[in-house]
Amino acid sequence: MIKCVIFDLDGVITSSSDQHFQAWCELAESLGHTLDPEVEVYTRGVSRMKSLEIVLDAIGMSGRFSEDEMVKMATDKNARYKELISQFTPDNLEPGMETLLTELKGKGIKIALGSASKNGPFLLERLGIMQYFDFITDPAAVKHPKPAPDTFLAASEALGFLPEECVGIEDAVAGVRAIKSAGMFAVGIGDRDVLAEADIVYPKVSDIDTRDFLAD
Repeated sequence: MIKCVIFDLDGVITSSSDQHFQAWCELAESLGHTLDPEVEVYTRGVSRMKSLEIVLDAIGMSGRFSEDEMVKMATDKNARYKELISQFTPDNLEPGMETLLTELKGKGIKIALGSASKNGPFLLERLGIMQYFDFITDPAAVKHPKPAPDTFLAASEALGFLPEECVGIEDAVAGVRAIKSAGMFAVGIGDRDVLAEADIVYPKVSDIDTRDFLAD
């Protein structure tokens, strides 16, 4: 019986991928390069430092910077990203998200955030939905980021549930793999072909039917 639903953030609860990629593009431009739009999909669902590695590789600058320089670049990028999302309001919630959260709460389901983003609490506050969440995974405390299962297992363990009692909802391949590696039921949001490893895939959050994975 499912007792907990663990949500990814970007691309599921809200769409801030454009703001993320704009900040990465501005970083690339500061290094004298233009970032190919096709790179954006590969930066989803992974840690900030992993995203930076992907961006630097894409512009042919991988391995040219010290660890301290890379940390500064990632920090500067995040500061710019936070500027871009600072104007987010509940209007930036994915359609159907608050209805889904309300339904889960009404059924006694615990709700957690399992995101690689360190901006999770900030965004949940801006979106006006912090009160729905029983636990927020701290990315800094996760030893192995997605596609490793640690992010989702941290949430289930904190709330006292077995993996088989949890559902994970993700829009990225790395995230779906993390959910499956954790031994949980995986709900994908997006393209069925891309997210073929998920147990079930819905085109949009508003298409989710909890009867597909919650017992009556």
